[in-house]
Amino acid sequence: MKWIEYGATDKEPIVLLHGGGLCWWNYAEEAELLKNDHHVILPILDGHAGSDRPFTSIEDNAAEIIAYVDRRLGGSVPLIGGLSLGGQILLEMLAQRRDICRYALIESAMAIPSRLTHALIAPAFGCSYGLIRRKWFAKLQFQSLRIKPSLFDAYYRDTSRISKADMIAFMKANTSNALKESVCRCGAEIHLFVGSKETPGIRRSAELLRDRLPGASLTVLPGYHHGDFSINHGAEYVQAVQKILGR
Repeated sequence: MKWIEYGATDKEPIVLLHGGGLCWWNYAEEAELLKNDHHVILPILDGHAGSDRPFTSIEDNAAEIIAYVDRRLGGSVPLIGGLSLGGQILLEMLAQRRDICRYALIESAMAIPSRLTHALIAPAFGCSYGLIRRKWFAKLQFQSLRIKPSLFDAYYRDTSRISKADMIAFMKANTSNALKESVCRCGAEIHLFVGSKETPGIRRSAELLRDRLPGASLTVLPGYHHGDFSINHGAEYVQAVQKILGR
């Protein structure tokens, strides 16, 4: 796994895990805003542009990041955040290591498997994968994701570099992931965020996590779509981080 780092290494560390199909720039605005007071660490998840190995599983990614925290950050950090696939990896980290962080900020993580979507991923990408390198198609996809225009070049560059096998692998992991019982015994204070305009499955997952994770809080962001919070509203996201940390 590769790592992008902002800020001095003697500052309080924060780890942020990008969404599936995106890359570290998911949190570039947040990292710039936080770097004076924090050591911000942005892993490039396996199978994504710039990574050093193919995507195998959510469990393997979680174990890699835990190993990094053990090796470089003393075994625990104050806060870890994650969007979508990154949020699922964060939940798995909490299942593997209950004290990996004091606070967890989980945005739009699917916790209810979708059998139909899972079954359709391989045939759908078998037909359409070749189009992702066409700029006109990338623009259509980009617009459907409602990502701010300034990120298109990074999105197009990095999406084009994801292999078909990796794309299918992490999307299958995303749609088959279910909440593990061991997460419910984690020691972190969990803060859940979801947009009011997300899919029913994502909204139901947020409610499930709120109900199953002791003491978890859920914030529904009015008018926000999937990924809106961290991708398009970095300053607001940083305010939430600072509030969670008691700043």
